[in-house]
Amino acid sequence: MTAARKSGWKEKIMTEYHDPSNIVNPEHADHHIVTPVTYAIVFVSLLVGTAITVAAAYVDLGIFNPVVALGIACTKAVIVILFFMHVKYQSKLVKLTVGAGFFTFLVLVTMTLTDYVSRAWGLWS
Repeated sequence: MTAARKSGWKEKIMTEYHDPSNIVNPEHADHHIVTPVTYAIVFVSLLVGTAITVAAAYVDLGIFNPVVALGIACTKAVIVILFFMHVKYQSKLVKLTVGAGFFTFLVLVTMTLTDYVSRAWGLWS
C-alpha cells in the first residue's frame, strides 16, 4: 500500500469521526493564540515580582516576613498558572479544577503559618 493511499485512508477515517458540532469535548474548542507582547508583559511582571521579593528580604517585618514572601510567591504563581499554563483561556471546568487546587494550597499554607505564628519561639528557656 502506498503512502498516499495510506494517508488518504487515515484522513477519511478521521473525518468520519470528527463532529464539529460537538462543543462539549475539550479537543474541539478553539485554541487561543497568545501574542509575544502578552508573554513580554508576563515576563516583565515576573521580573518585577522577583525584584519585590529580593527587596522584601532586606526589610525586617518581624513575624510577617514569611507572610509577605508567600504572598508575593502566590501572586507570581497565579500569573504563571493563568498565562503559561493557558488556564485563562480554558473552560470553566478547568478553571474550577485549578482553583480548587490553588484553594487547597492556600488552606495548607494558612494552617502552616497559623502554627508558625502561634508558637512561642525562644520563650520556653
